[in-house]
Amino acid sequence: MAQRTERTERADALRNREAVLAAADALFAASSSPQNVSMDDIAAAAGVGKGTLFRRFGDRAGLIGAVIAARLEPLQQAVQEAQDAAGSTPRQRVLDLLDASLRFKIENRNLMSAAEDAGLSSPYRAGHYDWWHGILRTALDRVPEVHEADFTAHALLAAIRADLVAHLIDDLKMTPEGLRASLAAHIGNVLGNTSEPPTGGGRSPVPG
Repeated sequence: MAQRTERTERADALRNREAVLAAADALFAASSSPQNVSMDDIAAAAGVGKGTLFRRFGDRAGLIGAVIAARLEPLQQAVQEAQDAAGSTPRQRVLDLLDASLRFKIENRNLMSAAEDAGLSSPYRAGHYDWWHGILRTALDRVPEVHEADFTAHALLAAIRADLVAHLIDDLKMTPEGLRASLAAHIGNVLGNTSEPPTGGGRSPVPG
């Protein structure tokens, strides 16, 4: 009986966690002022008590970090599979990696703004930054023209910081397609001239 109760509690806890993450994700995506989305709002939308949020995630910053991680997980899996697939050149892999990261930040600007407001503004302290840097550095290592892959990976990721992406699209009214094309052109400048067509303004094998 005790084991059944424990299993039921674990299942309830998992359902509550998924409900909270889904509710927070939806509220941040829909709000024009994501900093105004409160823990009370999220708890009510998820159908749980506010205490559940604090017990599971610690604070608002912890909850936002968990939402970002949940959204990133399927993208990271798709990116890894695309990187491992045969048929693409090292330069193309660099383009696809950065295009996938840029599209994530474009589509999740509100969530990223909420993260900044919650004290998660430094991308370098986020676990996913190390992942993006590592996989990009590996791709750059295979591009003959690149001699400082580690620094180049940092520099290219800096070009798509979430706050810059939000500024270019929301304040300067740059279109997502225009921003992706500009990023592809910038990558071409960094890597040197190439005859390969950039994918930043078109399709990428990684789903958005």
